[in-house]
Amino acid sequence: MKYESGTKRLFGIAVPLSALNTENSWRLGEYPDLAAFAGLAKKLGAGIIQLLPLNDTGSQSSPYSALSAFALHPLYIRASDLPEAAACPKAVAELSAFAAKAKKGERFPYEAALKNKLEALREIYDTSEKGILHDAELKRFIQKKPWIKSYAVYKQLKAANSEKSWKDWPLYRNPSMSDLAALWQDSSRHKELMFYAWLQYRAAEQFSLVAEAVHKMGIELLGDLPILMNEDSADVWADRQNFDTSMKAGAPPDMYSDAGQNWGFPLYNWAAMKESGHSFWKARIAEAANYYSAYRIDHVLGFFRIWALEEKEESGRLGRYIPGLLIKKEELLKLGFSDERITWLSEPHIYGFELREKLAHPEHIEELALKRMENEDLYLFNAEIRGEADISALALQADAKDFLKNCWHNRAFLKVKENDDASFYTPVWTMEQSRSWNSLSAEEKGSIRQLLDSKLQPVEKTWEEQGTELLSMLKEASDMLPCAEDLGAVPDCVPVVLEKLGIPGLRIPRWMRHWKKAGQPFVDLAEYDELSVCTPSVHDTSTLRAWWDKEEGKEEFVKILAADFASIPQKLDTETQEIVLKALAGCKSRLFVVQLQDILDLDDIYRTVNPEADRINVPGTLNDFNWTWKMPIGINSLFMDEAWCKLVSGIAARE
Repeated sequence: MKYESGTKRLFGIAVPLSALNTENSWRLGEYPDLAAFAGLAKKLGAGIIQLLPLNDTGSQSSPYSALSAFALHPLYIRASDLPEAAACPKAVAELSAFAAKAKKGERFPYEAALKNKLEALREIYDTSEKGILHDAELKRFIQKKPWIKSYAVYKQLKAANSEKSWKDWPLYRNPSMSDLAALWQDSSRHKELMFYAWLQYRAAEQFSLVAEAVHKMGIELLGDLPILMNEDSADVWADRQNFDTSMKAGAPPDMYSDAGQNWGFPLYNWAAMKESGHSFWKARIAEAANYYSAYRIDHVLGFFRIWALEEKEESGRLGRYIPGLLIKKEELLKLGFSDERITWLSEPHIYGFELREKLAHPEHIEELALKRMENEDLYLFNAEIRGEADISALALQADAKDFLKNCWHNRAFLKVKENDDASFYTPVWTMEQSRSWNSLSAEEKGSIRQLLDSKLQPVEKTWEEQGTELLSMLKEASDMLPCAEDLGAVPDCVPVVLEKLGIPGLRIPRWMRHWKKAGQPFVDLAEYDELSVCTPSVHDTSTLRAWWDKEEGKEEFVKILAADFASIPQKLDTETQEIVLKALAGCKSRLFVVQLQDILDLDDIYRTVNPEADRINVPGTLNDFNWTWKMPIGINSLFMDEAWCKLVSGIAARE
């Protein structure tokens, strides 16, 4: 769909589809519920609704762990609206019985909900199997969606292999095109394959209808395209040439995480994608454009350069940027570093006294993981240790493993293989905190810094060129408005490219500081770029109220709000919440998008007792809490609350 709002200033609401709560809704939100929410959004003065990704994620509740870049999640299908549902009232009744078990204010049970929904959909399919298998519209749908066949085959094989990753299947771990064609045409699999195709047909039908209705209301729908794909996905399985599964993507250490992040997702093979005319990405954009008029580019920095980790690493500490800064061994030799000193810089060394002081049984650890350097009380890791995962696998106590992992990270350079040549080195993120770096003389440190500085500009030029090429391709592929999630360690070229291409970046006020100025003051709201999206909180952060009540920064933050406070409230009451949101709405950003939780907090009736219960996800954790937030009040009740609607409309006006 085309983005119709141009450069108009808009107020928007961000909400997960699964969180929607209507009179007709099930245990969690479904595709048709979006129409009711759009009606509420329109009354509130919103011009845009932002959703989390809606891709099929299977048993994973995270919408960023998709099994397909294209397939919609069948969990959000409203079974009672299916044409085939009338023939199977038992399945509809089972869904209603499950919904009746919901408790007021609950976070929905993802795993149980998925099981209940899929069982009901299977019953409906089996009841109407004959008609479905001969449905001409379904057949046309399959022909128009080239990805359906490999997705359906993948889903059928995954189910047949007890939902294991394709890496653990006995057969078809690396299918050829002829394998995929033969599997799709296998008559013994036909009924099962068509079940998955039918689910996509009906999901697309329901989402298309509601997306068109939202569009006709004059509201833009902003989707979310995660940049990376789950390794266990139909796309990585069937289109292996587009991916590099030998490494994993993540993020380097920062002020919020000393360990960095390891997302476990494979890298893209950009060279292979370019040879195909970036057909994979163009197809993704085309699929998204069936429903959205705008989309969020998750981790846009990854289009410039990605933080890459070797397969055996668990954290994000020992990564490197690709493309990145590389030093040839010959360059270090030329600076006067011998082979032995290059080894000292690039391989972690452990002194014998450290082993004896910190560990109960150092001889056992030496046997399992280390090799002693000849005639010295000094140790290196043996060749079998290739990453943190190998250390985790050792038969050792937790404290011994932690000690070895800290030693593993303690190096100045990482030896890397590039173009089949293993004689390259790159600085590790914590180079200047390493033992080997701090053993160098000031002159030696200066010579290495000078070498690194000489390489930085060409590398940044490469990042700019790659980012420009890839983002231009995305922008030209549709009439949608791309919006960039540009958080993290942002290279100088990123805002330049985004501005050149007319792509709004993201502004989260609590993180918007002049980091290089004394005291790191907050950026004034008047300084925000017009070409940006301002949002007080996102799915990976606490809500505005939880941040104010539980975290640091409000005393400095109020200085940019242009509001008078006799004293700064220690708790964000409703009156202060309104003041803060109105101030943020007045920023220069073209789009001001607020999570639904932040506008529900404008009224004591809708506030939860503990604001931390309102966050959607806590990064780096796996539990039943994440991604399962649900509206505590129905959409219709909010629609009828004239006082609350007037309050939100005053913010939406963005005066």
